[in-house]
Amino acid sequence: MNFKEGEVLYFNKPLGWTSFKVVGHARYHICRRIKEKKLKVGHAGTLDPLATGVMIVCTGKATKRIEEFQYHTKEYVATIRLGATTPSYDLEHEIDATYPTEHITRGLVEETLKKFVGEIQQVPPAFSACMVNGKRAYDLARKGEEVELKPKLLVIDEIELLDDGLGIAEPWIKVRVVCSKGTYIRALARDIGEALQSGAHLTALERTRVGDVRLADCLNPLDFKEWIDAQEIEELQVTSDKLQVPDSHSAATCNL
Repeated sequence: MNFKEGEVLYFNKPLGWTSFKVVGHARYHICRRIKEKKLKVGHAGTLDPLATGVMIVCTGKATKRIEEFQYHTKEYVATIRLGATTPSYDLEHEIDATYPTEHITRGLVEETLKKFVGEIQQVPPAFSACMVNGKRAYDLARKGEEVELKPKLLVIDEIELLDDGLGIAEPWIKVRVVCSKGTYIRALARDIGEALQSGAHLTALERTRVGDVRLADCLNPLDFKEWIDAQEIEELQVTSDKLQVPDSHSAATCNL
C-alpha cells in the first residue's frame, strides 16, 4: 500500500465518535506505520457523533476523490421516536415538547412516508454545519441565537418502514432511507412527525451504504492499528505536491 500515492479506506464509525476523530485516528496510525510526519487524510461525508456506520476515508492523492464519493447515494436505517421533539431533532438535546400519537397507525405511517419519495425541499437543522453569514449554524444555535436556513432540494429514492412500536407510551418507527447528498435524516424525522400531525425526533441512525460500499466492507477503527501493522507498505512513499481538498472540514494534516 502507498498512502501518499493514495488509498481509500472504509470504516464503520462507532457510536459517540466524531467524524474528525475517525480521520485523526486513521491519520495517526498511518503516519506511525509509514514513519512520516505529514499526510493528507480526509473523509467523504460527515456522520453525527450519535450516528454509526459507513465512512469513507481517503489518503494522499486519493483525497482528490472526496467530492466524487460525497455525491454517491447513501442508505440509512433510522429509529424515530414519535410524539416528542427536541431542538436538534435527535438525542443531543432534551425533549422540548410532546404531541398526541393515538391517531397514528401503521397504515397512516406507510401512506405518509410515500409523500417523501422523490424530489423534496428540506430545511436543514439549526444544529448543523450549514453556513449563516460566515458562521456555522450550530455555533449560533448553541448560543441561543435565531437561525434561519433556506430549504434545499434533495432526492429521496426510497423509504421503507422496517418495524414499529406503535400504540405504546413512547411510540417509534424504524425506517430504511435511500437518499442523495445533503439529506439530513434528523430533519427528515422532524418532517415525518409534522406530516403525521404530531412530533418526532431521531433516536438512532446507522449509515448502511455509501454507493456500493456496505457495512460488511468496513473496518472497525478500534482494530485499525492491528490491521495496518499487518499490511505491506511500499518502501518509497512518493512525496506529493500540495493537494486541493474540496472541504477543509473533511481533511487534516498529520503532525506527530
